[in-house]
Amino acid sequence: MTDKEFKTTIADIQASPKECEWVEIKENNAHPEEIGEYISALANGSAYMGQSKGYHNSTFENRLALTGISADEVLTVIDYPSVFRLLKIPLPENKSGILEKLTEERIINKRASSYDVTNLGAILFATDLKYFSTLSRKAVRVIFYKDNSRIHAKKEEVWTKGYAVDFKNIVDYINSNLPVSEKITEAVRKNKPMYPPIAVREFVANALIHQDFYIGGTSPMVEIFRTRLEITNPGKPLIDTLRFIDHSPQSRNEQLASMMRRMDFCEERGSGVDRAIEQCELYQLPAPDFTKDVDYTRVIMFAPKTMRQMNREDKIRACYQHCCLQYVNGEKMTNESLRKRLEILPENYSIASRIISDTVSEGLITLDENSRSKKYAQYLPIWG
Repeated sequence: MTDKEFKTTIADIQASPKECEWVEIKENNAHPEEIGEYISALANGSAYMGQSKGYHNSTFENRLALTGISADEVLTVIDYPSVFRLLKIPLPENKSGILEKLTEERIINKRASSYDVTNLGAILFATDLKYFSTLSRKAVRVIFYKDNSRIHAKKEEVWTKGYAVDFKNIVDYINSNLPVSEKITEAVRKNKPMYPPIAVREFVANALIHQDFYIGGTSPMVEIFRTRLEITNPGKPLIDTLRFIDHSPQSRNEQLASMMRRMDFCEERGSGVDRAIEQCELYQLPAPDFTKDVDYTRVIMFAPKTMRQMNREDKIRACYQHCCLQYVNGEKMTNESLRKRLEILPENYSIASRIISDTVSEGLITLDENSRSKKYAQYLPIWG
C-alpha cells in the first residue's frame, strides 16, 4: 500500500460510523483467537455490505485497478462518453450524475472523499490501459504475418483502450485487412472476405470474455497467417472444447460477459460459437480447430481447402461439428447433409460414408437408434 492509499484508507475509516460491519476499532488486544474471530467477522461483514476490503474470494471484476483518485481523475482515465453511448443510456448533464451512474454500474466505487476504479471499469472503458499497472499488459494484439510462420510479421497493432471502447475498431481492422476469396458465379467474379466477419467477431469476443486475467505477461492475441487465422486467449477453458457448440458457456468473468452482452458485442448465452460455426459452414471453410493448453485457449480458422487438401483430421472435425450444429438446431446429420456441408457430389456418397465411419470410430458421433434404415441413417453427437 502506497502512502497515498494508506492516508485515503485512514480518511475512509474516520468517515465511517464508529461501529459498522466493516470497521471496528480495538486496542491492547493480545488474544490471537479473539483477533481471529474479529478478522473473520469483518471479512464477512465487508463482503455482505459490498465493501472492496476484507479477506473474501472476490471476483476479478470487483477488484480494484486504481484507488484513491479524484472525480476529475476518474473522468480522465475512464472514457465515460463511451460508457453511456454503448449502454444506450442518456449522458447526465453534470459531473455528479455521471459519477453516480458509473458507481451504479460498478465501474467505480465511491469512497468518503475519493474514488476507486474497478477492474471491470478499467478493462472495458479505459481511455488507455497504461493508467492501470495491473492491466496494461492485457491490451489486445493483432499481428499479420507474411506467410504461415511467425518469423516474418508484416504489421502489428496493439489496442490500448478498454475492450468495449475499441471492440468495434479491433474487429473492423481485422476484417478489413483479411485476404479475400474469389468465386465465380454465373460468369461474374465476386470477392468476399476469406473468413466470415460474424465468426471473427464472435471468436474475438469469446477470447476477451473468457480469458484468465490472473495469468500475467500475456494478453488476447489475433494472428493472421497466409492460410489460417488464430485467436488465442490466456487460460484454459472451463468446459471441454468438444462441447463448445452446445454447452452453455461457463465464464470466469460473468460480470464482464454480462456487460458485453448488454452492449451487443456478443451473442446471448450459448449461441455465439454455434453462430460462428454456422458461418464457417456457409463459407464452405474447413471446421475451426479448438485447442487448449495449461495456459491458453486457441481457435484456428482455416482458409478454403478442397476435399483433396483436407486430411483425415480435418474431415472428422468437420463431420463432428456439423453433427453438433444439426443437433442444436433440432435436426440430425445424414449422409446427404454432410455431402452438402463438404460439397461432395451425390454420386460420391461413399466418401461421406467413410468420413462418417471414421468419426464414429473416434467416438465423437453415434448412429441414431431410431434411424429407419442404413440408407437413411441419422447420426447424433456422442453426448446427444
